[in-house]
Amino acid sequence: MKKVLMLAVFFAGFAGLVSLASETESDWVMLFNGKDLSGWIQINGTAKYKVEDGAIVGTTAEGSPNSFLCTEKDYGDFILEFEVMVDDRLNSGVQIRSQSLKDYQNYRVHGYQVEIAAGGNSGFIYDEARRGWLSTDADRADEAKQKAFKKGEWNQYRIECRGDSIKTWVNGILIADLRDSMTPKGFIGLQVHSFRGDPPAWVKWRKIRIQEL
Repeated sequence: MKKVLMLAVFFAGFAGLVSLASETESDWVMLFNGKDLSGWIQINGTAKYKVEDGAIVGTTAEGSPNSFLCTEKDYGDFILEFEVMVDDRLNSGVQIRSQSLKDYQNYRVHGYQVEIAAGGNSGFIYDEARRGWLSTDADRADEAKQKAFKKGEWNQYRIECRGDSIKTWVNGILIADLRDSMTPKGFIGLQVHSFRGDPPAWVKWRKIRIQEL
């Protein structure tokens, strides 16, 4: 009888854990369906965005300013996760809580950007078209953080925005821990930076998902 009771408690607990895991997983929403660009809109620039092998591929266009593929919806507090791979020649980034307004440089995209660059500074926070680097020089001098991003590989990013707190991770390593309240809400945007060179440079994103808090 005692064994039966112990087994019942064990399976009840296991079922509870499975249920909890399922509920947690159900909080995530895929921002990219792996098939097309539904839910996204391009703002600024003439870089090309397409879907290829389950990833969004951004390709530079000669003479174009920075281009952004942006969510149609705005987000405030959230956890964002994605994987990214970038051409060694290109600087890129992901905009968070960003805006495009007529009365700000004629709809120029501006706001927090989490850096993507094989050459360094990946995961640190830059204020696009506004204040420049928000991550300090001292933070960006951290050798371990600078080595978190792997060239020629898929890299996993995690971004958490809670109130005035913005934290970023690259491949499980905490990169930025920023307090800033300038923009509490805005769209998410995939940047293809301006670029001159032949052949065109590229950046790829996949497994883009969000959990609103």
